[in-house]
Amino acid sequence: MPRLFLPLLLAPLLLLGCGDGGDSRQQEQAEAVPFVRMAPVLADEAGVLSLSGEVRARRESPLSFQVGGQIVERLVDAGETVSRGQALLLLNNRDLQENLNAARADAAAAQASLALAQSNLERDQRLFTEQHLSRQALDRSELQDKEAEARLEAAQARVTLADNALGYGQLSAPADGVLLSVTGQPGQVVNAGEPVALLAHEARQEVEVFFPRQVAPPAQGLLHAGGEQPLSLTLREASAALDDQSRTRRARYRVEEGTGEDSPLVLGSILRTEFSLVQPGDAVLLKVPLSALDERGEGPLVWQVVQGQTQPLPVEVVSLGHRFARIHGDLAPGDAVVALGTHLLRPGMAVRVHD
Repeated sequence: MPRLFLPLLLAPLLLLGCGDGGDSRQQEQAEAVPFVRMAPVLADEAGVLSLSGEVRARRESPLSFQVGGQIVERLVDAGETVSRGQALLLLNNRDLQENLNAARADAAAAQASLALAQSNLERDQRLFTEQHLSRQALDRSELQDKEAEARLEAAQARVTLADNALGYGQLSAPADGVLLSVTGQPGQVVNAGEPVALLAHEARQEVEVFFPRQVAPPAQGLLHAGGEQPLSLTLREASAALDDQSRTRRARYRVEEGTGEDSPLVLGSILRTEFSLVQPGDAVLLKVPLSALDERGEGPLVWQVVQGQTQPLPVEVVSLGHRFARIHGDLAPGDAVVALGTHLLRPGMAVRVHD
């Protein structure tokens, strides 16, 4: 009898053991699904865009020689104030002087040829009048005279060009201003048109700002230059096309005050600007934590959790702050986005929301 009841007693135990194994596997699978921490999307009621701006001169001219050659002397340094016509750099003018001498010699030879042709023409005209010369010979003399005149004009033009080229061996300032940079060095061989200096013309200073592609440069703004009150900015020009590299839009703003001799603005300095983006009828900007943004080469995006799975959502970044990013996107205030570890997510990835 005991042998008959032993299998019956062991069967429930085996079934119980099998049931525990299935539950443990389900528990392990549930534990393998990662947790994500969510953050709410906030409305940015302020709508103020803060960007860095660079102080620039309204007119900046790259300077270069009109002829090629070797630089023999540099007369100025970057940062110096120069006057119109002031010499900046000198080329070795030996070859230029030889070209001028050769052109003058050609002109002298052409002048002598013309004098001879004119003398021959006068003689042939006299002989033709006395009927000692044929009409064909006279026409030939007249043609030689005209050719000599043309050769002289060409030679004189070459003298003018060579003389101008000799003058081009000195690079002079085209206007009053400040040299932002001087790259030409003694001994350097440069080509015609190769920039060797950058001149900022003396004029009203401006601030250059690059805006995100989806933001139209506002007409007015503020510049924080270290004073008690910010300076007013007025839009002067805005680029019609986006920058090829940064995909941003360049704008130039006039500084309405504080640009005199006591101006705190220094060419090339980077200052903070502020622009109001909220206009009547505009949509409210949204804010998300910086850590919620993800970038994978196709533009910024955020991640949402829909029915336990991650879904990417493209957004447009308006500006970046210390903690939050201002964005436009198909979101509403109160929506939740993944706040941490977005670089680890994949579309359709199963996740659990951390309470």
